[in-house]
Amino acid sequence: MNDDAMREGDPRDVIANLPLRPGAAVMPVSLFVSSARLLLERHLGLAWIGGEISGCTRAASGHFYFTLKDAKAQVRCVFFRHKAQGLSFALRDGLGVEVRAVASIYEPRGEFQLNVETVRLAGLGALYERFVARKRALEAAGLFDSVRKRALPAFPRRIGIVTSRSAAALRDVLTTLARRFPGLPVILYPASVQGAGAAAEIAAAIRLANAHAKVDVLIVCRGGGSLEDLWAFNEEVVARAVFESRLPIVSGVGHETDFTICDFVADVRAATPTAAASLVVPERAALCVAIGALYRRLARAHAHHAGNCAQRLDAATRRLVHPAARLALQRERARALGRRLERAFRHDRAAAAQRVLALRARLLRELRTPLAQAARVERTAQALAQSTRERLAGDARKAERLGAALALLNPEAVLERGYAIVTAHGGRVIGDAGELRVGDDVALTLARGRAHASVTATDAGRDR
Repeated sequence: MNDDAMREGDPRDVIANLPLRPGAAVMPVSLFVSSARLLLERHLGLAWIGGEISGCTRAASGHFYFTLKDAKAQVRCVFFRHKAQGLSFALRDGLGVEVRAVASIYEPRGEFQLNVETVRLAGLGALYERFVARKRALEAAGLFDSVRKRALPAFPRRIGIVTSRSAAALRDVLTTLARRFPGLPVILYPASVQGAGAAAEIAAAIRLANAHAKVDVLIVCRGGGSLEDLWAFNEEVVARAVFESRLPIVSGVGHETDFTICDFVADVRAATPTAAASLVVPERAALCVAIGALYRRLARAHAHHAGNCAQRLDAATRRLVHPAARLALQRERARALGRRLERAFRHDRAAAAQRVLALRARLLRELRTPLAQAARVERTAQALAQSTRERLAGDARKAERLGAALALLNPEAVLERGYAIVTAHGGRVIGDAGELRVGDDVALTLARGRAHASVTATDAGRDR
């Protein structure tokens, strides 16, 4: 039987069937060591072993090498890179751990060692595994989804706190809130933060805050501690209460390196309770500075707008024309149009006369019958002259009528007949007695000069 065949069988059978040399049973060292390795690996198998890490090093290949020891013994361990990649904490000297490993022998040196499969913290390993399993389950259920998380209100009117009355974290939060925004109302929803029943109390306090609906944001906090101390914040009942909350929740549990399931479900996770208080309220001094800057911008904008309005008012005032001046302007335009009409008519009449004479001469030349045609032309010329005179007379009468009508519209003509234009303060023309009140001062514009009067009585209801 060769060495390879013996390696495949039971180590005890291998040892029993070794070829013996004359006078003694002798085997090679490599066969002996490999047989011992097989015995260890097959009969001990995977086991959990607890101890303290010592001499921990990480090779360039990524493998970890360390010694696991207790007060009475020690053993070398190797933790290969592909198995160590998923480790959630750093290995270091002095760290108490529990390793799941296979007892083996490193044949080239004949050294007994443990081939490590996984590592957990000693004493907290089972609790940490519960934490990881619960975190995976709640994440799969959608409690950690970022799309459902809400933004914190920029300016909350009232803050709610869920923690213990005696917690140091409560004092830190209240001190920070008073420093950043003095006078902001705070409501405490007390609950135990450690021990039996603490998770139920925290969940009940969160639901009570939602039922009261007296705060705009809720801080769930406590100070640092071990995984066991913070375990109430890893319970599913707390995670469900945070998930169902209508109020935005800031989780400030433990120190910066501590993580709980409450942190993952909350809308915002703060590193510490003090950081949670800083997140929920702005700093009042900074707000005052920002408000002052906005006030100055508003004042400048208002002054600029007022200046523009004043300029537009001045321009409108310059364009405003008194009714008498407007009538005078229209009268002058009517005169100018009349003169243009008269010039155009004279020009058309002269042109027509020239055309008649030209046609008459042409007609005489072409017909060579001056006696009969001359008489006819003469009659036509006389008829044209008569028509022209009648048209001129009609136009003159029409112009006289238009002049008379324009004279009737002239306010000065009306004033000549004893009427007056009544204006109130600011030059507003009064056309209705209902616009006046007893005691109002008015100005009277007469045909010649002005007068001032005070209203003693009005009769706004009389029809005229």
